[in-house]
Amino acid sequence: MASGGELPSDVGGSFLPPRQEEESFADFAYRVLCDELIVLDIKPGEPLNDEVISRRLGVGRTPIREAMKRLESDHLVVAYPRRGTFAAGVDITDLAEISEIRQLLEPAAAARAARMASPQLRQEIKEFAKEVGELLPVMHSQRDLMRLDMRVHRMIYRATGSRHLEDVLIRYDNLATRIWSLVLEKLPPVSEHIAQHIELLECIAAGDSEAAARLTTKHVTDFENLIRGVL
Repeated sequence: MASGGELPSDVGGSFLPPRQEEESFADFAYRVLCDELIVLDIKPGEPLNDEVISRRLGVGRTPIREAMKRLESDHLVVAYPRRGTFAAGVDITDLAEISEIRQLLEPAAAARAARMASPQLRQEIKEFAKEVGELLPVMHSQRDLMRLDMRVHRMIYRATGSRHLEDVLIRYDNLATRIWSLVLEKLPPVSEHIAQHIELLECIAAGDSEAAARLTTKHVTDFENLIRGVL
């Protein structure tokens, strides 16, 4: 790993979450670093030092290296022989390609979730839709809204019941959110964009696959237009 660029214990002012019950050290390190890379608390091009990160997270260096390998496969970090590991850059020109892929996959995922979600998960989705509606009026941080958006997408991906589809969707949502993070300060409040999720979640919970696909297509298109509007 890179020898420079030591990260403080409070990267970018972000709060270090606790390790979850039954979560491995490697999974914990991956979760924390992935979030910091997505919201750009770790800046593009910044070196990642496994020893420093190990101390900061209270995790051994072997789990850190395991997490780094996963992050590299997610295209969130780049490793160079004899130079070290660095946060991947964010290329705005990737927006069109990422959006095209998401336009194909996201509506299909929402429709599949509406068809495949278990009764228990449908109830969970319904309750989450209500939670989103309650959070939006009191949530003013753009970054918090962005994380809420990610939570919604993760819920939908999980409801598809397809691990392979879920993995692909998470990868592209991460890349799209990094672009979002890059222009976040230029964007108007994104609460209206997030609010689209409430109806979408309700459609999935109700098993309406056609409406879920239609709303998802609009959401992904609106996201791209929102970003292009400030470029």
